[in-house]
Amino acid sequence: MKLLYFAWLKQKTGCAEEEVQPPAEVATVAELLSWLEGRGGGFAEALADRTAIRVAVNQEYARPGDPVKPGDEVALFPPVTGG
Repeated sequence: MKLLYFAWLKQKTGCAEEEVQPPAEVATVAELLSWLEGRGGGFAEALADRTAIRVAVNQEYARPGDPVKPGDEVALFPPVTGG
């Protein structure tokens, strides 16, 4: 699974992208975020407030209950605002 981090999520986690292999029981967006947060450090800090994070799976907006699987591209980014 390829993870992409944008804006302050990239700064807090210390990486722009990475390849991960979550455990088999990680099957939804929410479970993935919890697993990533459990890595500690900048990941825990970046993922502590889920209301400040948006997720896209394979370039489509995703909700917490949406599925994730090996081979997916998952992007994490702050809410987009316009002006």
